[in-house]
Order: sequence, then structure tokens, then C-alpha cells
Amino acid sequence: MRRNDKTEAKKRASTRQLIGTKEITEYSMQTYGHGELVYFIIKPSNISVLSEASISTRIYALMTVLKGIAEIEMLCLNSRENFEDNKRFLRSRMEQEQNPVVRKLLEKDLSFLDRIQVQMATAREFLILIRLRNEKEKEVFPYLSRIEKSLKEQGFSVKRADKEDIKRILAVYFEQNVTTEKFVDFDGERWVILNE
Repeated sequence: MRRNDKTEAKKRASTRQLIGTKEITEYSMQTYGHGELVYFIIKPSNISVLSEASISTRIYALMTVLKGIAEIEMLCLNSRENFEDNKRFLRSRMEQEQNPVVRKLLEKDLSFLDRIQVQMATAREFLILIRLRNEKEKEVFPYLSRIEKSLKEQGFSVKRADKEDIKRILAVYFEQNVTTEKFVDFDGERWVILNE
């Protein structure tokens, strides 16, 4: 395929095709060539208030889980918006701005974004990812239940991500969108009005 043909095909591709996703099911994300991905959401602990012994215990518990389940992949994502691009833009605008009043307003905007970011500094989401490749359908749920049980037995507050959780994770990761209440299944779905 020529370069122009590839570019044209990419322009026509849907969002799902671009990120390599076939379908989001009730418990997983099916991908092209990377298997079926199941996410477990781990509620983070505030280690700044834990003793050194408690932190060591948490590390040992995680090590125990990792030893017991070789297929685990781990992800750490922002669960809130990231303002770095906005702050860079405001800084460059301040450098270019000639009007001192406008420059002062830009400084206030930058200060406001700094305050918000500090308030959300601990807004991380920890995910354990299991990649299903050739598992038989009847074996999947017992397998996933064993993993969830193992995590809970080691003291982790864990939840298997459902369809809405997966859509929210993708929205935050790809577009830094944490404000939408309900995520749609198809591009432009919210703009379609049936029977009109």
C-alpha cells in the first residue's frame, strides 16, 4: 500500500480501529492482535500516612500477588485531568503578551490551574491488566475470580472493571476527559436522534 493510500485509510478509520479495539464487553476490551484485556481497579493507599513497616507489608503483599500470577501487567494512570498543556500555553502567552492587564489575568489563570493540580495530585488510578488469549469461555470467569480473590486476600481493595469503567479509563487516557457522566459506545452516538 502506498503512503498516500495509508494516510487516506487512516483518515477514514474509526476511533476504535485507530486504538486497535474491536469491542468493549461487560468485563473486557477485545483488541486486534493483543488479546482480550480485563482490568482490575485497585484503590490506592495513602502511603504518606503509613508507617515504614506498613509500607513494607504492602510491598510484600504486591510481590506475593506478582509471584502467584505471572500474567499480570500493571498500569498507573491519571484519574483526573492533566493541566500541563494548558499551563505551557498560558506561559507562552504571558511571554508574548504586551498588555500588562492581560498578562496579569494570564498569571491568575496559571495560578488557578496550579492550585487545582495540587488538589488533585494524588488522583492516580492503579490497574492490573490480565491479557486473555486462548482461554476457553467456561474457564475465564473462574480464572478472573481467582485473581480477584488473590488480590483481596493480600489486602488490596480491588474491583473488576465493568464496561463503563473501561470507557472512562479510555476517555481519561486518550482525551483527558473526566467530566462526562456517561460515555457512548459509538462515535457520534449522542448526536443521533431516532425516528426523525
